Amino acid sequence: MTTAAVTEFVPLTWELAPGAPASTHVPPLDDVEAATRWLAAAAPSLRAALHEHGTIFLRGLPITGVEEFGRVRDALMPARTPYREKATPRSDFGNGVFSSTDLPAAQPIQMHNENSYTLTFPGLLMFACLVAPPEGGATPVADCRRVLAELPPALVAKMRATGWLLNRSYSEHISTDWRTAFAADVPADVENYCAQNLITCQWQSDGHLRTSQLRPGIITHPVTGEQVWFNHLAFWNEWSLDDELRETLIDEFGHADLPFNTLLGDGSLLTREELRVLRTTYEAATVRQQWQVGDLMLVDNILCAHGRDPYRGDRKIVVAMGEPVDILDCAPTVDPAASAAEQLR
Repeated sequence: MTTAAVTEFVPLTWELAPGAPASTHVPPLDDVEAATRWLAAAAPSLRAALHEHGTIFLRGLPITGVEEFGRVRDALMPARTPYREKATPRSDFGNGVFSSTDLPAAQPIQMHNENSYTLTFPGLLMFACLVAPPEGGATPVADCRRVLAELPPALVAKMRATGWLLNRSYSEHISTDWRTAFAADVPADVENYCAQNLITCQWQSDGHLRTSQLRPGIITHPVTGEQVWFNHLAFWNEWSLDDELRETLIDEFGHADLPFNTLLGDGSLLTREELRVLRTTYEAATVRQQWQVGDLMLVDNILCAHGRDPYRGDRKIVVAMGEPVDILDCAPTVDPAASAAEQLR
């Protein structure tokens, strides 16, 4: 079959192996030009599969560099979402293409929905593999419909009624500084952003910043109509820290100046046992596929959370975010709001 022939779309067959995302091998495509034509023709079928499975994995695309990834992104996801309220280090390759989070290879990244704490967040995430690690390094995904269905009813009821709180402290020493987080050079710009985005901010006597925001933790997908567990509650909770690191940070800076911490929306603390249950529930809903060069993974950011497995060797996964969604279009069970000032102390 020639490349010209396969650019005429043929219905896809999805492999549904236990423990793996819905996957398919694309037909032979000689170059990125042929790939973008094929993807444009396949887009309706890909979208239907994405809404059904939450994540889809395409293997065999001719993606070997950032430029090719950018062209594939434009074919499938022309509406981009900027990276707001930055929290973790990323490399910016330009043209809306970033590295996946630049944290140490040995450090796992826990499940989260990208930018769940912003008022407008990406509805679609796109990952591609340019360098596959020899060991580990998968990008696991968890179906948030299943997570919501399997969490303890008492915890779900609390989240449904109160939402969740995110507290951050910005420091050049132990976390992202405020200039990087808000892409701002002067405090007034940060204050304006926070006022417009329902975030309480307080400058401390030494010049560092604390913020707090209330967000819904259960929302409804605006297309499929399904409710999901959508938040960073487990990811940034203090109990997610290594015990020794947690004790050291609290001794040195206090609870109020942990780089990140989360609470339930009424200010009640998440217990260590509740965090354990959250992690166990995410893991039960998680699937993963080891990366190969040219792989493309599409993630519906509402239907699925994602993370990163530890790895050895070189790894280069690029990511793009698009199809912005307004939280108020997702029937939140709690309206987003700035937190009360006392939540910052």
